[in-house]
Amino acid sequence: MGNIHPQFWGWYMGSGNFTGALGDFLTAIDGSNLGGGNTAAAMMDSQVIDWFKEKTGFPATAGGSLTSGGSMANMVAHTIALNAKAEVNVREEGILAMPQPLRYYASDQVHNCLKKALETLRLGAKSLTTVPTDNHQRMDITALEQAITDDISAGIKPACAIGTVGTTNTGAVDDLNAIAQLCQKYEIWFHVDGCIGAFLRIAPKHRHLSDGIELADSIALDPHKWLHTPFEAGCVLIRDAKRHFETLKMHGEYLQMQTHGVIAGKFLADYSFDLSRGFKALKIWMSLKENGVKKFGRLIDQNIARAQYLKHLVHESLKLQLVAPVALNIVCFRYANRKIDEADLQAINTEIMLRIQESGLAVPSDTTVAGKHCLRVAINNHRTILPDLDLLIDSVVQHGEDLENEVIDHP
Repeated sequence: MGNIHPQFWGWYMGSGNFTGALGDFLTAIDGSNLGGGNTAAAMMDSQVIDWFKEKTGFPATAGGSLTSGGSMANMVAHTIALNAKAEVNVREEGILAMPQPLRYYASDQVHNCLKKALETLRLGAKSLTTVPTDNHQRMDITALEQAITDDISAGIKPACAIGTVGTTNTGAVDDLNAIAQLCQKYEIWFHVDGCIGAFLRIAPKHRHLSDGIELADSIALDPHKWLHTPFEAGCVLIRDAKRHFETLKMHGEYLQMQTHGVIAGKFLADYSFDLSRGFKALKIWMSLKENGVKKFGRLIDQNIARAQYLKHLVHESLKLQLVAPVALNIVCFRYANRKIDEADLQAINTEIMLRIQESGLAVPSDTTVAGKHCLRVAINNHRTILPDLDLLIDSVVQHGEDLENEVIDHP
């Protein structure tokens, strides 16, 4: 797809690194199945999870599992939250035995994988209340509490509130401390979707943006984003390791645990859905050992600085308009001219994106923020330099002017 290129900024793709690729090669040779067992590979998996617990401020006693990515990490977390709040043994009795329907809460900028998880759990899409956001696309805390109290009055049990560190649309960061306080007040599971921004914890200049993540009951995070691990590599952390285990453990007569031998020790499949699991930990472990956490933290700060530079270029251009505040490393902007109506502006910006993609210069994507269709540039590639962004702006303006003339000449 081209996502290792310095001018690939579409959607939110990881950009990989050579050491991680070498790790994947060695993993294929080793051939380990990380379902579990008393092996070096399983111990390395646990070591990587321990590092992530340490960096996010989670206790050493917490649970965790490497996953295919953020979608599965969120799926695991919401399964555990369901089991924690259902008031019945859901594994045995099913959701129909619950005395009350459960409600999950997230901002209206929430990633669709969270809705998909609730649909898969058969709680249904209606079990998720999307809370309005402010003009920075952050969850409205007052509206969240109102939704919680309304549900309590209606006989619906608030189960889980989801805070986001870096929304996919604009990179907005919810007030995690405020959400945590409400969760404590109403005895709600606090989950953080940190697939974009959890690793802000290692960024020297921007660590504070993730304050409150350490208070979560569960966190979803993606090493294949800001740790530049080759696809695929996700992770879920669960504060209550016992509940994590009780929710997902599964053994047949053919998998009897032993006190020693090959199958002894922690069985990793008891903490995820898949018994057959690739050795994802090696590429993460090797990259961290080679580069160190501090380098990855500096690269996060660098990506955010690149986004601020792009924001500056947008502000400097008379032809461009910023559509959303730049909280992290995502910049949403559009070619704009007051003489052109909104429908034509949407068509022009879509065509600008497609022409730039097809030219081979760069890959931006598009989105809609507060009703405005726009270009979206997500800078999470450590190879991106400032001249790359200058080229992008020049190209957007040039294509925009050409298309604007076409609209005027052929209305």
